Amino acid sequence: MKIKNQIKGCRKIKSVFLNAIVWTAAAFICLLLAGMILCILMRGLPNISFDFLTNKPSLLHHTVGILPNLLNTLYIIIMTLLIVLPLGVGAAVYLSEYAKNKKAVRIIELAAETLSGIPSIIYGLVGMLIFVQFCSLQTSLLAGALTLVIMTLPTIIRTTQESLKTVPESYREGAFGLGAGKWHAIRTVVLPSAIDGIVTGCILAVGRIVGESAALMFTAGMANEILTPKEALSAGGAGSTLTVSMYFYTKERVDIDTAFAIAAILLILTLLLNIAAKVAAKLLKKGKGK
Repeated sequence: MKIKNQIKGCRKIKSVFLNAIVWTAAAFICLLLAGMILCILMRGLPNISFDFLTNKPSLLHHTVGILPNLLNTLYIIIMTLLIVLPLGVGAAVYLSEYAKNKKAVRIIELAAETLSGIPSIIYGLVGMLIFVQFCSLQTSLLAGALTLVIMTLPTIIRTTQESLKTVPESYREGAFGLGAGKWHAIRTVVLPSAIDGIVTGCILAVGRIVGESAALMFTAGMANEILTPKEALSAGGAGSTLTVSMYFYTKERVDIDTAFAIAAILLILTLLLNIAAKVAAKLLKKGKGK
């Protein structure tokens, strides 16, 4: 009895110790994140003005503005998601629901995991060789978006796959029992049940798109002209995004205040996009529920 009490006491001490480590690590991460966000917002927000958001930069007139960069960032996000979401979700559905050759599936999954670990500068070089030169798209937002499609495709595939695996098999069997075909069951039962994982992959992809700079320098360029949607989709429609512009102001012009202002805008933009993705997921769930 005494030995059992000693064992219980040791287990309690270990449990308390491990809980303390976990909570300490969580508190440290939260404090680190909060400190970084506060530092960026405190230094960046005072430098943001209406003129800053609505003008384009000009060395001749000594003006600073990010309107072209903001529009280019939105163009890049929209073009990339419009291409990568159907490809990524479709590939994940095929690998999880249709593919019979498990060995081939494992090879494709390994290739996707390998692609997700490749440095972005290599994607930039490959994108420049394939899209800019071989496909004759020149330095353009379209070439940059296609490069980002390759970069974010593994993320979409893997997150969607893992989400599809969490859908209970009874959902599929129930749909088949009611006479639904395979694609109809996937479209009306499986995908709505996995929408949270798809949205998570979308959020991760948006985070990488917004934060990418190295690959876009080689493919999208560093121009600061305001482009129309038609120009953004055409070959030669070059433009710099917010991250590329932030690099330019930090390294080339050594304008740290403007760089912090752009960083604050990137934080706010990412937050808004994440909220929009969550709202869209809830609306899709409600629509499928009806």
